Amino acid sequence: MKKIIMSLLSLSLFAGIAVGCTSDQDKTTKKSKESKESTEVTSGASANGYTDLSELEDQYDIVIIGAGGAGMTAALQAKEAGMNPAILEKMPVAGGNTIKSSSGMNASETKYQKEEGITDSNDKFFEETLKGGKGTNDKELLRFFVDHSADAIDWLDTKGIELSNLTITGGMSEKRTHRPADGSAIGGYLVDGLVRNVKEEKIPLFVNANVTEITEKDGQVNGVKVKLNDKETKEIKSNAVIVTTGGFGANKEMLEKYDPKLKDYVTTNQEGTTGDGIKMIENLSGATVDMKEIQIHPTVQQDKSFLIGEVVRGEGGILASQEGARFVNEMDTRDKVSAAITALPEKSAYLVFDQGVRDRAKAIDFYDEQGFVVEGKTIEELAKNFDMPEAALKETVEQWNKDVQAKSDTQFNRATGMDHDLSTGPYYAIKIAPGIHHTMGGVKINTKTEVLKEDGAPIKGLYAAGEVTGGLHGANRIGGNAVADIIIFGRQSGTEAANFASAQK
Repeated sequence: MKKIIMSLLSLSLFAGIAVGCTSDQDKTTKKSKESKESTEVTSGASANGYTDLSELEDQYDIVIIGAGGAGMTAALQAKEAGMNPAILEKMPVAGGNTIKSSSGMNASETKYQKEEGITDSNDKFFEETLKGGKGTNDKELLRFFVDHSADAIDWLDTKGIELSNLTITGGMSEKRTHRPADGSAIGGYLVDGLVRNVKEEKIPLFVNANVTEITEKDGQVNGVKVKLNDKETKEIKSNAVIVTTGGFGANKEMLEKYDPKLKDYVTTNQEGTTGDGIKMIENLSGATVDMKEIQIHPTVQQDKSFLIGEVVRGEGGILASQEGARFVNEMDTRDKVSAAITALPEKSAYLVFDQGVRDRAKAIDFYDEQGFVVEGKTIEELAKNFDMPEAALKETVEQWNKDVQAKSDTQFNRATGMDHDLSTGPYYAIKIAPGIHHTMGGVKINTKTEVLKEDGAPIKGLYAAGEVTGGLHGANRIGGNAVADIIIFGRQSGTEAANFASAQK
């Protein structure tokens, strides 16, 4: 448990940095320290907006399993609908994998796009996501997803969570990745904002509350069994249950079961992402879909298994081999970029960028604090630091800059993330290789987020949202779509569960 807490404390520190004002680093650092200190409280209660376990009641209108982005969003939406929800989280802090999100949230036809003169459409978003998923996406889920994406951005605005800064991710043709105004990583900012809203709405959020079973009676879900602080087990009754426990990217056994080739890969997932929700739903005869579709992210720092966000490439970064040459369209879909890196002799590469990229992608400051970033005053010095041919890397960057000026990638036909060249020293690089990042497979749901059985019939009173579900992303997830997934379907699950629970009263 100590290892888990320390890991999460590191993520909490990242959250504090991501939320902070870039013009006042001292306040940000102070806030991060305060967050760390408060998290060290045994239960993590009160100081972080968590509810003491002694206040856990025997019954709620809706029980939500998991306090990541989808779970907190579902709770807020259910509360808006007049329900009395409670959130149960097995880890010592809220946030789940959401807190590790970096690039942003994809959405089309938003007010922020219109303000920047970006002409986008839900149809284009649909087609590009379908293409990225190799045509295997659940089209009904995908249609609902794109058509409700702009509403989700507006809803976050009403919660004081503004995502007004736009960038782009691989597989997309438009700037539709929304992030905080200062360009910082979205994860900490989003979790911080959701926790704040949950606290303001007086929604009980219990940590160290590990749900071990979803109960049912007469074919209808009626509550959960939860283990508190790894000790006593308590049964909670509810009219509906929403499962938002995330995927299984940190469960080695499940990963190897569905794809043995992943045995030696590092994972970017937080330690609680172990597929618990999927297993509990399978025990209720819930169906699963796409379980073998496991996404490898191309840019993962291997020593600490930390994802380096796609925003670095979206803002102009390039990938170079040990020989100092580009070898792929850096803005292609994640599966293709990962495959290109794995095909290199070293099975690793370098993410190269300049001060301009660093200024536009604030998450890099955190990567630097973690010791991931290597600096060179010149391109040649940077290459020397990696024992890379100096002339080769210089030629690569010079050619890239010419291509950016001409708006034509002569090597790999890259068409996005080319708004700025790499000509502002100093220069930087992070050594990366692919790592396990996202499990596209999960439990099967419909557009009402009802959990379905193999015959397509819904399990009454049971809903699910976020990475615990499958079908939306198909065979490959587009960067920025996971955050959109948790907000869009988190809201939908809260609404639909509230409708169901209300009818039971």
